[in-house]
Amino acid sequence: MTRSPSERLLLDGAAGKVECVIDLPAGGTCRGVALVAHPHPLFGGSLDNKVAQTLAKTFVELGYAALRPNFRGVGASAGAHDEGRGETDDLLAILDYARARFHAQSPVLAGFSFGAYVQTLVAHRVQPERMALVGVAAGFVSGGRSYTSEPVPADSIVIHGELDETVPLANVLAWARPQELPIVVVPGADHFFHRRLHIIKNIIKGAWRG
Repeated sequence: MTRSPSERLLLDGAAGKVECVIDLPAGGTCRGVALVAHPHPLFGGSLDNKVAQTLAKTFVELGYAALRPNFRGVGASAGAHDEGRGETDDLLAILDYARARFHAQSPVLAGFSFGAYVQTLVAHRVQPERMALVGVAAGFVSGGRSYTSEPVPADSIVIHGELDETVPLANVLAWARPQELPIVVVPGADHFFHRRLHIIKNIIKGAWRG
């Protein structure tokens, strides 16, 4: 499925305006909404991140409107980094916009790295249709940061690189183990899935229903 030209908007967030790119399937008719969250803003993460773009393109091909905001302090988004708390509020505000525009009640929540962590927080405030998370920030990660990702629904798609140097695979397995949550491990993949972005798309599309 092809897509319409991207829209770049400034939407109302909890700390001011949030820059957001919206991609729609060709023709503009969509089966739902997919909210995509990018990696850590203090380490170069933005809505232009290749994994975030891959997630958005994947869901557009599946027939969803993909909303890809910049976290606060990135690009044209107002505010400053808030370690996930304010970012959660901003994503919820974007979902309010999506509900009003697209009449979608249960969004798909997708994210990469820090963005995946934030989506685990969002999922405890809304009922997602499903989740697709890549390189979930869990436990102690490079740079001395630590994340307590929340449990996610049992049908969530969680993808991790075997050779992830930022979030060790063992961290994600430790997070998933008490949930009895399967993890899809991509052999040879690093944190940013260099030369393996197509595998992310294939895994999600192969696991999607309908």
